[in-house]
Amino acid sequence: MTTNTDASPEKDRLAQADAGTVPWRAWGPYLSERAWGTVREDYSATGEAWSYFPHDHARSRTYRWNEDGMGGVCDDRQRFCFALALWNGRDPILKERMFGLTGPEGNHGEDVKEYWWYEDSTPTHSHMSWRYHYPQAEFPYRQLVETNARRSRDEPEFELVDTGVFEGDRYWSVTADYAKASPTDMCIVVTVANRGPEAATIHVLPTLWFRNTWAWGRPRHDAVPVITGHDGRLTGEHPELGTIELVGDGAPAALCCDNETNSERLWGSPGRSAYPKDGINDHVVHGADTVNPARTGTKAALHYVLDVPAGESRQIRLRLAAPADGSTDLGDGFARVMADRRAESDAFFAGLMPAGSTEDEARVVRGAIAGLMWGKQFYRYDVGEWLIGDRTTVTPPASRLHGRNSAWWHMAAADVISMPDPWEYPWFAAWDLAFHCVAIARVDPAFAKQQLLLLVRDWYMHPDGRVPAYEWAFGDVNPPVHAWAALRVFELDGGGDFDFLERVMHKLMLNFNWWVNRKDADGNNVFEGGFLGLDNIGPFDRSAPLPVEGRMEQSDGTGWMAMYAANLLEIAVRLAERNPSYEDVATKYFEHFAYITAAAQSLWSEKDGFYCDTLRVGNEPPIPLRVFSIVGLIPLVATVTWREGTYGRLKDLVERVGWFLEHKAQYAAVVGEQRTRASGERHRLLSMVTMDQLEPIVSRMLDEGEFLSAYGLRSISRVHAGEPFVINLGGWDHSVGYEPGESRTGAFGGNSNWRGPVWMPVNYLLIGALRQFGDFLGESATFEYPTGSGTRRTLNEIAACLSERLVGIFLRDGDGRRPVYGRTELFQSHPDWRDRLIYPEYFHGDDGSGLGAAHQTGWTALVADLILGRSDRQPH
Repeated sequence: MTTNTDASPEKDRLAQADAGTVPWRAWGPYLSERAWGTVREDYSATGEAWSYFPHDHARSRTYRWNEDGMGGVCDDRQRFCFALALWNGRDPILKERMFGLTGPEGNHGEDVKEYWWYEDSTPTHSHMSWRYHYPQAEFPYRQLVETNARRSRDEPEFELVDTGVFEGDRYWSVTADYAKASPTDMCIVVTVANRGPEAATIHVLPTLWFRNTWAWGRPRHDAVPVITGHDGRLTGEHPELGTIELVGDGAPAALCCDNETNSERLWGSPGRSAYPKDGINDHVVHGADTVNPARTGTKAALHYVLDVPAGESRQIRLRLAAPADGSTDLGDGFARVMADRRAESDAFFAGLMPAGSTEDEARVVRGAIAGLMWGKQFYRYDVGEWLIGDRTTVTPPASRLHGRNSAWWHMAAADVISMPDPWEYPWFAAWDLAFHCVAIARVDPAFAKQQLLLLVRDWYMHPDGRVPAYEWAFGDVNPPVHAWAALRVFELDGGGDFDFLERVMHKLMLNFNWWVNRKDADGNNVFEGGFLGLDNIGPFDRSAPLPVEGRMEQSDGTGWMAMYAANLLEIAVRLAERNPSYEDVATKYFEHFAYITAAAQSLWSEKDGFYCDTLRVGNEPPIPLRVFSIVGLIPLVATVTWREGTYGRLKDLVERVGWFLEHKAQYAAVVGEQRTRASGERHRLLSMVTMDQLEPIVSRMLDEGEFLSAYGLRSISRVHAGEPFVINLGGWDHSVGYEPGESRTGAFGGNSNWRGPVWMPVNYLLIGALRQFGDFLGESATFEYPTGSGTRRTLNEIAACLSERLVGIFLRDGDGRRPVYGRTELFQSHPDWRDRLIYPEYFHGDDGSGLGAAHQTGWTALVADLILGRSDRQPH
C-alpha cells in the first residue's frame, strides 16, 4: 500500500466546511446508542440513574435531553433523528436500541450485550458504514441478566455469544451504508443478509422522528412538529428545521405514532397522546391498534417485511433529505452517489497510510477513525434546569439542589462532542476527549481544535477554573492533559494556527491556577488530585477520604502537574516567537516546572528506584505506598527538550533562566541537563525524572516480569502477582495485587481495572516520553530491552518497539489470530467476524484480549496515530 498525497473530494469538503461555505458537518451520526440510564435523564432524589430510567422504559418513555437509536443519524442540534429498527418475528420487543446490563446487574459493571461495528466514516460523514449481527432466535434478554447476576467478580462476563444464539450461523447481517449527495441529502442502502441455513423473515423499519422539545413547559418552545406518512414516504415539518423527507423504494407501509410517553403502561395514568412512543412496537410485535390511522405523528417508520432465502440478501434503498437540497431519485443517480462516495472514502483513507503499510494495518486505521467519527454525539444538558426539574413534572426534592453536579449550575451544553463510547459512556470525559482529539487531528484538525476549545468555554468551564470531568460527577478530577493535546493537535495541523494556541492557553492558565490553589494542600508543590482517572489503582479509593486522618501526596498528581507546566511553557514559547509578551508567561511556567520537579524528589524511593505515592499522617514520618504501578511511571511524561535555535531567540527568557540557575542552584538537577549534538546545536532537557533516576525506572518498566507485556506496558507490575502490597490503616488491611483482566472490586462501578491491564492512553504518553529522552540523549545512550535480555537499544528504538506491541493487539498474528479477540473462536476464525474490529477500553495484561467498554474507540483510536505516526519519523 502506498501513500497518496493528492487532493481529494473529501479534503475539498473539509475545506468548505472549515471555511463555513458549505455545512458538510450539519448532518452526521450524532445519535447516541444509549440515552436510558444516564445522569441527564435521572430526576430521582437518590441519583440512581440506572434504576430511574431502565431499558424497559426506553421504548415507552420520552427522553428529556437526547435520543438514541441503532446506526442512526441526526442534525447537529438533534431536531430530527433517523435510525433502524428490526424484528426477527420472535423477540418480545422491536430491536430499536442496543441492550446491555446496568452497572448493578453486571458482575464487572455495565456491559453492552450486542455486536456491531463502525466500519467506515469520512470526517464530513460523506460516506459511512455500520454493521450489526442480529440473532434469528429470540434475543436472550432474561438469560443474559440472570446468568450474569449469578456470576461473581472472579468469573468472566456472560456474553451474547455464550448463549449459543449464533450457532449454525442463524443470524442476520445488517449493514447500513450512507452517502451524502449534499450536506442535507443522504442516500442510504440497508442490506440484510440471511446467514442461516433456512429461509427466514425479517421486519426492517427505517424510522424518522423529532426529538421532543415541546412537552416540557418551556415558553416559546411548545410548537409541535408533524410527520405525515404516505406509501413509501414520510414527510416531516418542523418549526425550526423546515421540511425533511424519508423516501423508500418498494411499497412499505407507513406507521405513525407520537414521540410521547406511554404513561398508561408505565404508571397507569393518562398520557398526552393516544398513540405514544411505543405504538409502532406494539403494532408490529403484537398487532395492536396503536398506530395513528390518520398516518400523522412525531415518530414514524416505513415497515418492510422481507422474506430472504438461506444465504441470500435483500437491499432497501432510502433517501433522507431536505427537499430544497435533495432529490427523491432512487435509481441511477442514487447509485452513482453511493459508488462515488465509497470510492472517495477509499481514496481518502489510502492517502493517509505510510508507505509500506499492510492491508491489515490500513483496516485497523480505517476502523479506528470510523469509530471516532461515529462516536460524535449531540450532547444536551442544562444543569441549572435539570436541578430544578421540569415544569410539567413533580418538583424534585430539595436535597437534589445539593447533590450530584449541584455546583455546576452554570453549565449548559448543546453541542456535538466526541464521546468515549456511544453505549457505555454516552457522555464526554475530559481526559478521554483530549486523547480523542490527537487521533481526530489526523483527519479533521479543525474539529479536534474545536473540541479542545469547547470544554474550556464559559458554558463548560467552572467559574473557579475547573474543567468538567464527566456527567456522573463533573467535579471529579481528570489528569490535566488538555495542554499536551493542544500542542499535539497544533503540530499535527501544521504548526500554524497560533490563534487556536493562544485561545486555549488563556483558559488553561485559569485551570492550572485552580490546580495550584486547590490540589496542593501544603503549598509545597507536591500534589494530591484524587483518583485522577486511574480508578482502582491504589490500595484504597483515592477519590474518597483516607481511612485515617492525613493526606496522600501523589506521584501521578505531581507528575501530571509537572507535565502541565512543561506543556504551558512550550505553548508560551511558541507564542513568544510572535508576541514577546509571552516570554513573561514562559518564565512563569518554567519556574513552576522547576519548583514542582524539585519538590517531587520527596516521592522518589532510592531503594526501589521508583516513584511512589506517600501517605502523611500527623507528625509521623511519611509512609511510602510501595505499589509499583503506572502512578510511578507518570513522572516520565513530565519531560520537554529545549533546542537552542528556538529558545536562543527569546532573550528575556534565556536571561531569566540563567539567573534562576545561578541563584537557585538547587533546581539545576531537574532543569540543567545539557548536551551538544553532532550538529553543534545545544539542547537542554527539562525533566522530573533525573538522569540518575532514568536507568532504574526504565529498567523496571521494561522488565517482562514487571510492566512489559507482549502487548504494551501493564498498569501495575506483575511482581504484585506473588507479592501483593498490603497496608493496615484504621484497623483494616488495604491491598493491591496484580489483576491482568477484569476488575475484582466494585470500586468505580467495577467496570474498569487499572491493576494490571494495558491501557492505550498512558502507553501512548510513555512512548512519547521515551522519544523525548531519546531525542535528547541520542544514539550513544542505550538501555536493555527487555531488561535482563542483554540486548541494548536506544530509547527511540524502544519507543518504536512498544508502539508495535500495541499495534499488534489488533493485527492478525502468524496463526491468523487477533489478540484483541482472545479465545472467542467465532471472532477469531469465522470469515464474517474475524476482520470486523472493535476498539475496547483496555486490554488483558497477559494475553492482550479486549476488556471493558467494547466500543471505546475514543482513546483506543490512538492505535491509528501510532500507525500513521510512522510517516512522521521515517522518510518516504
